[in-house]
Amino acid sequence: MALTGRAAVVALVGVLVVLAVRDVAALIAVNALILAAIGTDLMLAAGVGQLRLSRGGDTRLLLGNTGAVTLTIENPGRRPLHAVIRDAWRPSAGGAPARTRVTIPAAGRTTLTTTLTPQRRGDTSPDRVTVRSLGPLGLAGRQGHHEVAWSVRVLPPFLSRRHLPEKLGILRELDGQHRALVRGEGSEFDSLREYVLGDDVRSIDWRSSARRSEVLVRTWRPERDRRIVLVLDTSRTAAGRVAGVPRLDASMDASLLLAALATKAGDHVDLIAVDRRVRARVVGASRSGTLAALSDAMAPLEAELVESDAGLLASSVLEIARQRCLVVLFTDLNRAAIEEGLLPRLPALASRHRILVAAVADPRVLEMAAGRGAAAAVYGAAASERATAERTRASALLRRHGVQVVDAVPESLPPTLADAYLALKGAGRL
Repeated sequence: MALTGRAAVVALVGVLVVLAVRDVAALIAVNALILAAIGTDLMLAAGVGQLRLSRGGDTRLLLGNTGAVTLTIENPGRRPLHAVIRDAWRPSAGGAPARTRVTIPAAGRTTLTTTLTPQRRGDTSPDRVTVRSLGPLGLAGRQGHHEVAWSVRVLPPFLSRRHLPEKLGILRELDGQHRALVRGEGSEFDSLREYVLGDDVRSIDWRSSARRSEVLVRTWRPERDRRIVLVLDTSRTAAGRVAGVPRLDASMDASLLLAALATKAGDHVDLIAVDRRVRARVVGASRSGTLAALSDAMAPLEAELVESDAGLLASSVLEIARQRCLVVLFTDLNRAAIEEGLLPRLPALASRHRILVAAVADPRVLEMAAGRGAAAAVYGAAASERATAERTRASALLRRHGVQVVDAVPESLPPTLADAYLALKGAGRL
């Protein structure tokens, strides 16, 4: 049984009547009247246990976007249902409205729509549905709960998508669609043309030139059908927030832009997310389904407050990538972690694959470096310089082992990483 606010108002009026009359008989009569009204409401209220509920609507949403989930309520009873419905979702789902008043005729049905504006990645599901069936007087009713399963996966927002048209234009130029053929060692041979000033002499085709009156050079197209392995480090360093966003989320955004660009270039993209164990793995997805598969696998990932297992990382890459490919490792340039964890495993990786490390830099560190006012600002500037020097040393260590490093703030990391990929593509070094 559930009492409404109207019952409280009626009870208050009854109290005032009893106080005005100051008679026991009046007290008994008022209480009997109120109880009779409440009992009548309970008897005439439609049952809630017999209701049939089902859901429909969105199962995938981009973080920050708005979606809708429907709740269909069927009343198979003989009495109309006058009810208040509470479809409860966790706060991070941003569900609205919280409560809805409905009237469903006997043997009828109605559909309610809950608008979701999620604030976090991952899987979100509703709590139970509470139905409060009210009587005709609105004083009391029957209340029950129903479990109606549903799940919505909130995907990474892919904010860097805005850079994709520009990078695809560069890719089309590299691919020869704008008559901009490139030359590079290891690229696919395209055609011969006459030598012009500035051409690399290594591209001269001496045998063909000997049969002609002019010097000819080979032109090349960027390789296609290459393989890229994206490795997300989900250890404690990925949990740090940079410009209000976790490093892991910034890495995801950059990896999605690179994956979208690489699939358009005809390359295959795989994904591993690892710390002390493999958290996600996407291998062998079709080019058309790669982006969806990556987003789906990344959605539930959260950084774990543990140290990364570099041995597991290296063995996981070597297990899925047996032929030479580009390995893009998203991690922090923490000198201790790199020296003790990654560097001992680099020879095995670098001997078989081309390695590129992508790191998220903190713009606040650069701002602090300019502080020269109060004593606190000077200390902050000194700490900033030290942190920058540590990252520079870590980058230098990696470069000595043949690793390319992209270190940029969250807004610049996706386009900078895409440019590094295009440069490797154009130079035929994948």
